[in-house]
Amino acid sequence: MTQNDVAEGRGRTTDSTKIGGAPVNCSIAATLDVIGDRWTFLILRDLFRGVRRFSDLVDDLGIAKNLLSDRLKRLVEHGVVEKVPYQERPVRYDYRLTAKGADLSPALIALMRWGDEWYADGDPPVVLVHETCGTPLEQHVQCPRCNERVSPGKVRSQTQEPATQKPATQTTQTT
Repeated sequence: MTQNDVAEGRGRTTDSTKIGGAPVNCSIAATLDVIGDRWTFLILRDLFRGVRRFSDLVDDLGIAKNLLSDRLKRLVEHGVVEKVPYQERPVRYDYRLTAKGADLSPALIALMRWGDEWYADGDPPVVLVHETCGTPLEQHVQCPRCNERVSPGKVRSQTQEPATQKPATQTTQTT
């Protein structure tokens, strides 16, 4: 891990990522430690939609102010959101996604697509389109080497060595 990784909030968080009290080396668990509740996902959705002010978030989400304050504080602490003052007296802030926060876009889109498929009865409430041409967007997993779309049944997990982040190799003993 480089100093730049630390400055950008990258790095292992297995100390706080626990399942059943035991540390877990899992990126999904670490991510859910930061953004894993309903309100946080909805706050992120609104931030992606351009809702940035505390009062506007309260109004749009119908969230209690103490809950919103708590979730925003956590997102700021983890570098997902930054506070940008827009008024001096009294000081008031816009909440804006950082690069780290913007990187959550594919995950939120995947959750939205899943909800559209399984809970929207064939009539999604929102369709995401390309701003330039208006074409509805697609989301898929694609192999960067062969440019082939990869279905869930063709994906496999490969553990990484923590220090080098290179694929772990398994050795077999011969007798």
